[in-house]
Amino acid sequence: MKGIVNRLQGQVRVRVECAFPERVLNLCGARDLAFWDLQWESPSSFTCRLSRGDWQRLRRAAKNLDCTLTALGREGVPYFLLRFRHRQTLAVGLVLCAMGLFLGSFFIWEFQVEGNETVPTEKILRALEKNDVHIGSFGLSLDNEGIRNHVLLDVPELSWIAVNVSGCRATVQVRERIPAPVLIDKRVPSNLVARRAGLVLEVQTMGGVAAVLPGSAVTEGQLLISGVEDTDTVGARVLGGMGEVTARTWYTLRTVMPLTAAEKRYTGEETTGFSLIFGTRRIKFFSNSSIDRGNCDKMMERIPWTLFGIPLPVTLERETWRFYETVPVSRSAAQAEKTAEAVLTEQLRSMVDPYGTVISTLCASRQRGDALEVTLSAECRERIGESVPIYTEQTGQTEEAGS
Repeated sequence: MKGIVNRLQGQVRVRVECAFPERVLNLCGARDLAFWDLQWESPSSFTCRLSRGDWQRLRRAAKNLDCTLTALGREGVPYFLLRFRHRQTLAVGLVLCAMGLFLGSFFIWEFQVEGNETVPTEKILRALEKNDVHIGSFGLSLDNEGIRNHVLLDVPELSWIAVNVSGCRATVQVRERIPAPVLIDKRVPSNLVARRAGLVLEVQTMGGVAAVLPGSAVTEGQLLISGVEDTDTVGARVLGGMGEVTARTWYTLRTVMPLTAAEKRYTGEETTGFSLIFGTRRIKFFSNSSIDRGNCDKMMERIPWTLFGIPLPVTLERETWRFYETVPVSRSAAQAEKTAEAVLTEQLRSMVDPYGTVISTLCASRQRGDALEVTLSAECRERIGESVPIYTEQTGQTEEAGS
C-alpha cells in the first residue's frame, strides 16, 4: 500500500554527494522529510527516494550545505501525466478511454450459465433475451425476482434461476426441474405381457396374479401377470396387473462392413478469415464465408478481448477452412471387425440400457467378397414386462358414451 501511495503522489530517486553526508540525513530528520530505499555508493555519496514535495523542500534546505543533489529518476502518476502537457489529443483520448472503461463496467458483456445438464444454454439465453436481459444490459437495473418469474414460464424445465452480476460478467445459475414419476392407476384393468422372449429369473407381483414362475421360458407377447383374479365369493375380478419380471434375454445383431473405406486426406491448403463481434453485431474482414472449392473442415475460435482483466464487448473470431480429399483405403478384416463390433455394441446398449444390463457378448465374422459380415451375440439381464390394457364391456360402454 505504501508503494502504491508513493507512486500516486510521485517520487524522485536522488543521489547525494557530500563530504559529510550525515549532515543531509540530519537535515531530513530535522525537517521531517521522509526518505526510503537508502543505498550507500561510497563513504561520501548515497541514493534514496523521496516524495515529490519533500524533494522540493530538500533542494531549498540544502542550498546552505556543501553538497550536490542529483535527480536520477522521477516516477509516479504526476510525472506520467506531465508528459502529455504538450499532447492534448492523446491526453483527451486517455481520459475518454478511462471513462469508457468505467461506464462500461456497469453493463453486461459476458454470460456464463451454470447448473444446466439437459436444458441447452442457448434456450436459457434466448429466454433471458426475451425478458430484456442480453449483452449490453445495465447490470444494476436487473430485477432477479421478475426475471425468475418470467423465465420459469418460458422454460418450464427449470425450477429456479438467478442472475448474479459481477462487473461486466453475469453468472446465470439454474436448477433443473425433476420430472414427476408417472402414476399408474391401479383401477385400470391391465395385464403384464412379455415384450420379448427370455428365461424368467425373478417375478415380483404388486397387483394381479402371476402367470409364470422363475425358471420358465416365455415368448414375446406371453402373459406374465394377469389382471383377472378368480375369487370364491364374487367370481372373477378385473384389476391392474402390475409388477416386475426379470429374465435372461439373448440378442443377435448383424451388419455388413466393407473392407474398402473412404478416408480424409488433407491437401495442406488452408484459408483463414477474421471477424470482430461488437456486442451482437459481427463485422467480417473477408469477402464470403461460403466455400465452394471442394470438401473442407471448418474450425472456429473465439478470443474475447480484455483490458486489465475487464472483459470488453469485443470478440475476435477466427475461422479456418482446411481442405481435404477423399481417397479409398483398404483395411484388414480385424480392423473392419473391430469397427463393426463398436457400432453393434452401441446399438445393443441403446436397446438394453433402459431395461437392464448386458452380461456378455461374443463377436464373430466371415468374409463375403469385398465385405465382412459381422455378427454380435449378447446375453442380457433385463425387465421384460410390458403393460397392456384389458378391454372390458364396461370400458367399451364408457368410450361410446364419451364419443
